[in-house]
Amino acid sequence: MLATVRKQLRSHPALIPLFIFIGGGVTMSMMYLGRLALKNPDVCWDRKNNPEPWNKLGPNDQYKLFTVNMDYSKLEKNRPDF
Repeated sequence: MLATVRKQLRSHPALIPLFIFIGGGVTMSMMYLGRLALKNPDVCWDRKNNPEPWNKLGPNDQYKLFTVNMDYSKLEKNRPDF
């Protein structure tokens, strides 16, 4: 299959940017899914030791990927202790 792709790329060099952008998009989407699976507090991998990981987050913990005009170090705790 790779030999066929190489043959097509040699005969049609305009396909090279298409393969580069599709490969980059696939790579970025897989990295984002990996980040969601490992860093998101809603995902629980260890149910026995930490069944509710979102309760252990402090008020200054950043778990969002991108926030506009938000300084997490100045946030105060506004929720009850459980």
